[in-house]
Amino acid sequence: MTDSRETILAVRSLKVTFTTPDGDVQAVKGIDLDIKAGETLAVVGESGSGKSQTMMGIMGLLAGNGRVTGSAKYRGQELVGLPLKALNKVRGAKITMIFQEPMTSLDPLYTIGRQIAEPIVHHRGGTFKQARARVLELLELVGIPDPARRIDSYPHEMSGGQRQRVMIAMALANDPDILIADEPTTALDVTIQAQILDLLNKLQAKFGMAVVLITHDLGIVRHFASRVAVMRRGEVVETGTTADIFERPQADYTKMLLAAEPHGRKLSPGDKVPIILEGRNVAVDYATGGGLFGSSAGIFRAVDGVNIRLREGQTIGIVGESGSGKSTLGRALLRLVPSTGRYQFGATNISDFGRSAMRPLRRQLQLVFQDPYGSLSPRQTVGEIITEGLYVHEPQLSRAERDKRAIEALKEVRLDPAARNRYPHEFSGGQRQRIAIARAIILKPKVVILDEPTSALDRSVQGQVIDLLRDLQTAHGLSYIFISHDLSVIKAMSDYVVVMKNGKIVEEGETDAIFDAPRESYTQTLMSAAFTA
Repeated sequence: MTDSRETILAVRSLKVTFTTPDGDVQAVKGIDLDIKAGETLAVVGESGSGKSQTMMGIMGLLAGNGRVTGSAKYRGQELVGLPLKALNKVRGAKITMIFQEPMTSLDPLYTIGRQIAEPIVHHRGGTFKQARARVLELLELVGIPDPARRIDSYPHEMSGGQRQRVMIAMALANDPDILIADEPTTALDVTIQAQILDLLNKLQAKFGMAVVLITHDLGIVRHFASRVAVMRRGEVVETGTTADIFERPQADYTKMLLAAEPHGRKLSPGDKVPIILEGRNVAVDYATGGGLFGSSAGIFRAVDGVNIRLREGQTIGIVGESGSGKSTLGRALLRLVPSTGRYQFGATNISDFGRSAMRPLRRQLQLVFQDPYGSLSPRQTVGEIITEGLYVHEPQLSRAERDKRAIEALKEVRLDPAARNRYPHEFSGGQRQRIAIARAIILKPKVVILDEPTSALDRSVQGQVIDLLRDLQTAHGLSYIFISHDLSVIKAMSDYVVVMKNGKIVEEGETDAIFDAPRESYTQTLMSAAFTA
C-alpha cells in the first residue's frame, strides 16, 4: 500500500564527517531518507550507526569538528549550508528536537518556565512575561501537575519523567511540523516510558506533526512507529513499514537486530538446593535534610523489612522503578551499606560483620555495576584492573601467576588476552562490561550481584552479555541477583522474580508465574507498561 502523504523533509546523499587527529571519520555515508507529514518514522540501529548524527547534521547542531554535505530539504527549502539566521527560523520552530537526558539539556540556573518561554520569545517576539500564558498552556498539555506552581520550579526539583515532559513542552512551543525524539525514554522506568510515549502519540494526533523516533529499543518501535529506517555504520540498510520490517526483514543486519531481543528461559534449581545467601527483615535508613541549607534532619527508609533467599545456581531478578530500593537491597546483602536485619552467607551468620570481618568473604561475594566505564579506572590497564583483587585475596601469587589468571579470565569473557595491556577507553561499552565481569569472576566467587549490567548497552550487545553470564553460571555454579528495570532481560535471565516498590517486596515468585499471571496491581502495571518486540 502506497503512502500518499506529503514528504515534508527529503534527505539525499547526506554525509556527516568529523575531522580528528587521525584523519577524517565519516559518521554518515550518503544516506537518503524521507519524512512524511503526520507519520512516526523510527530510525533504529546500534550505537555508532549514525542515527543521532544524521539528525544533528540536518539541524546544524554538529560539534565544531563536524561538517555536513548533501541535501536536506524542508518543504523545498535547503537546510544544508543555510545561513545561521535563516536556519534558526526553521529549527526550534518548524523542526524541533528532544534529547535522551533532559537533565543535561535543561539549564540548572533557570526555571522551567523561563526555558520553555525562550523559544516562544525568540520565534514569536514579545516578552517572557507575555509568554507566560502559553507556557502554562504547554505545561498543562504535557501533563505537568499544578502548572501555576511548577512553572517556577528548577530542573533539579522535578523527576526524570517530569523533566522529559518539560523538554516536550519546549519542543511544542511553536507548533512544529517535525519533532525529532532522540532516545527520549532510555533513562526512564518502564511505567514512565509508557506515559511519555503515550503522551507523544496523543500530541501527534492533536497537532498532526511528524515524529522521528531515534531508538535502539525495538519493542518501542513496534508499538509506536508506522515506518522504520534501519541504520548501520552510517548507512541505511533497509526501510519499510513497521509490519514489513518486523515480519519480513530483508537485510541480514535487520534480522540480527530482531533476533538479538533477550530470549530463553532459566530453569529453577529447585527447593532442595542449599541457600547460599539470605537476608531477613533487611532495613536500610538514610538521613535526609539537616545540611547547611536543609531543613530539620529526617530519616528515609530505602529498604523496609525485606526477606530474600538466594539458592546455589539460582538467579533472582529484582525489578521495580527508580527509588524502589533494588540497588540498596543488593548492597545491603553484600554488607556494603549500614543496615539492620539478619544476614547469612552459607553457614556463616554475617549480621554483625564489619568491614574487616567481611574482607575475607569479599572474593566470594562480588558486584558488577551498571556503568562499566565509571567503575573501571582509566589510569590502569585492563590487566591491572582484573587482577587488582588478587593482590588482596591471593597475595602469594607471583606476577606471572597473576598474568596467567588474567589471560584465563579474559578468555572466559570472550576477549582477546592481549587486551590486558590496553586501557578501558579503548573498548566499546559491551567490551568494558566484559572486563568488569572478568574482574569479578577471576576471584572465583559464589555469588555475583549484577546491578543494571545491560541497561547502557545496545540490544545485540545485551544479548551477548546475557549469553555470557548464563555460560559462566553453568561453568562455575554461580548464584546471581540480577537487578534491572528491563523486564525482557529479567525474564530471560531469572528463574525467580522479586518485585519492589517503596522499599518493600510487593510480589515474588517463579518467573513464569510473575510474568504470565501477576497478582498485584503494581506488578500488572509494570508488565502492561513493558514493550517487548
